Amino acid sequence: MKVVLFCGGLGTRLRDYDESIPKPMVPIGYRPIMWNLMKYYAHFGHKDFILCLGHKADVIKQYFVNYNECLSNDFVMREGGRQVELLNSDIHDWTITFADTGLMTPIGERLRLVRRHLQDEEIFLANYSDCLTDLDLAAFMDTFRRSGRLAGFVTVAPSTSYHYVEVSGGVVKRLIDARTSPLRVNGGFFAFRREIFDYIQPGEELVDAPFRRLIEKGELMTYDYNGFWKAMDTFKDKQQLDEMLRQGNPPWEIWRTVARAK
Repeated sequence: MKVVLFCGGLGTRLRDYDESIPKPMVPIGYRPIMWNLMKYYAHFGHKDFILCLGHKADVIKQYFVNYNECLSNDFVMREGGRQVELLNSDIHDWTITFADTGLMTPIGERLRLVRRHLQDEEIFLANYSDCLTDLDLAAFMDTFRRSGRLAGFVTVAPSTSYHYVEVSGGVVKRLIDARTSPLRVNGGFFAFRREIFDYIQPGEELVDAPFRRLIEKGELMTYDYNGFWKAMDTFKDKQQLDEMLRQGNPPWEIWRTVARAK
C-alpha cells in the first residue's frame, strides 16, 4: 500500500531551529523525523512512498540520494574501511517517488498533483510528515476497511497545556484542561480510497471543503487513539522528542521494540 507524505510546507514555527532545512528533515537524534515516520510505516509492510515536495525539496532529495545505511545499522568494517558489510538494512527495499508539488500549494492540491502515482491503488495512506506514534496501524486499517467509508483519520487528545474557556454573557463559566476535554484533534494519519479525488477541487486544502463534502455524504470516519502521539510543531516539541530518544526505548520506535522482544 502506498504512503503519501506531505513534506513541502514551510514549517514556519520551527524556523528558529534551522532555516536551511525543511521541517520533515529536522532530526530526532541523527535521523530526520520523516525517516522515523517512514520507518514506522515500513514496519507494517508499507514501503512504497510518494513524497509531495516543495520548500527546500533539494535537501530531501540529497538526503536520500546520499543515504548512509551505516548510521542506523550494525556493520562490520574491514581493510581500513574499504570493505563494509551491513548486518542489517533500512531502506534497501523501499520505493520512493519524489514529486515536486510546488512551494505554496495547499495540501489537497498536493494530493491531486500525485494522483497519477496512485491510479492502481484502491486504498492508500497519507501523513503530514511531522508526527510520531506507537499506534497499531494494522488495527486502524482493519477498522477503516470494515467501515466501507472513503476516508478516515486518527484522532488524538489535544497535547496542549492550554485551557478551553466556556463563556456565557461575557462571564467565564468553566475552564477545561484541553488534555482532559472530550474534544479530539486530527492526528495526521490518514487512509483514503481512490474515490477521494472526486471530493477535492483544484487549489483546496485537504481538511476544509473536501472533508465537509465527505461529512455531508457520511463518508468520513475517525479512529480514536489514546496511546503515544506527538507532533513536532515547535522547537520545544523537538527537544521533548530528543529527550525521549536519549532516555532509551522511544515509544514510536516500535520496530526496535518488536526486534528486542524476539
